[in-house]
Amino acid sequence: MSIFTALAFLVVVFLTSALSGIFGMAGGLILLWFLLLALPATVAIAVHGVIQLCANASRAWLSRRYIDFRIVAIIASGGALAAVLLALVDYTPNTATVSILIGLMPLLVWVPKVWFHFDASRTSHAFCCGLVAGGLTIASGVSGPTIDIFFIRTHMDRRQVVATKAAVQVIAHAIKIVFYLSAALTLSTGQWGLILLAIPFAILGTRSGNAILRRLTDARFRYWTRWIVTAIGAFYFVQGVVLLSNMA
Repeated sequence: MSIFTALAFLVVVFLTSALSGIFGMAGGLILLWFLLLALPATVAIAVHGVIQLCANASRAWLSRRYIDFRIVAIIASGGALAAVLLALVDYTPNTATVSILIGLMPLLVWVPKVWFHFDASRTSHAFCCGLVAGGLTIASGVSGPTIDIFFIRTHMDRRQVVATKAAVQVIAHAIKIVFYLSAALTLSTGQWGLILLAIPFAILGTRSGNAILRRLTDARFRYWTRWIVTAIGAFYFVQGVVLLSNMA
C-alpha cells in the first residue's frame, strides 16, 4: 500500500467516524465503500468491523449514561442467532451484492412512520431487530437504517438513540469480525499495523462528532440523517447495478 493510500485511509477513518459520531451512522457506509475499493468483500467487511467496533465503543462510552442496556442485550441475542443461521448456509458476499443491499436500505428512512409499528423497547420487537439487522450486518457489513425503524416509535431522544445504537453496533461488529475472521487473517502484518494505527483516528473522529451532536436539535438530527443516508445509498445502488451488469 502506497503512502498516499495509507494517509487517505487515515483521513477517511477520522472523517467517517466524526460523521457517525453526529448521526449514529452514515460514516460506516462511506468507510466500507472506501475499503471495498481496495479489498475483497469478505476482508473489507472484517476490517470495517474492527474499525467500527472501536469507533462505536468510544461513542458508547462517551454517551454511556444514555444507553438502554436491556434493549442492547435483547437485540444482541437476535444478532447472534442471525450469525449462526448464515454460518449454517455458508454465506459468502461479493461487492455487487453488498452494494445492492446497502443501496436499498436507505429507502426505509422515507417510509411513513405510520407504516411501522415497531418499538425497540418491546422485547419481541427488539429481538426481531437483532435478527434482521444482525443478518444484514453480516451480509452487507452495515445495517444502520434497518435498526432505525425499530427506534422511531420509542420515546428516546437523539442522545439515547445514538448511545444505544452505538452499544448495539459494538456487539454486531464483534460478531461480524468473528464471522469473517478467516478472511481477516489473510491480511499482512503491515496492513494490520495500519488498521491498528487508524483506531486512534476513529476515536478522535468520534469525539469530534459527539461534540457537534450536542449542538443539534432532535429535528435537525433526523432531517440531516435522512438526506445523508439517502445520498450514500443511491450511490451504492448505482454502483451495485453497474457491477452486476459487468458480471453478466
